[in-house]
Amino acid sequence: MTEDTPYALIGGEAAVRKLCAKFYELMDTVPQFAPIRALHPADLKFSRDKLFMFLSGWLGGPDLYVQHIGHPMLRRRHLPFAIGEAERDQWVACMFLAMESTGVEEPLRDKLLAAFFSTADFMRNQPA
Repeated sequence: MTEDTPYALIGGEAAVRKLCAKFYELMDTVPQFAPIRALHPADLKFSRDKLFMFLSGWLGGPDLYVQHIGHPMLRRRHLPFAIGEAERDQWVACMFLAMESTGVEEPLRDKLLAAFFSTADFMRNQPA
């Protein structure tokens, strides 16, 4: 792991795990995120684990998702869910709050937020 990757800058495995846990805690408890929470199973453990594995590689750390599940095929895996601008914005807002509350510092947080928005926007499968 190189020291200049977002994975290293965010704090490595422990920090990515903490970020994913906080993300799903917020999704599960903040009323504003109820619509995207409804797209997930009752038990969020598998979703949290998948996000952790995906973000590990996406941030420049170990490519755990590919090793354990295969190619992410993000858009294809999200097609069963109606994702429009509202869902995209809720997901990004939830991730912003998770980054903020777990101590991801600016400007890294801003850089990641832009990348998360771009990725979340790519997941949209409902008309604007």
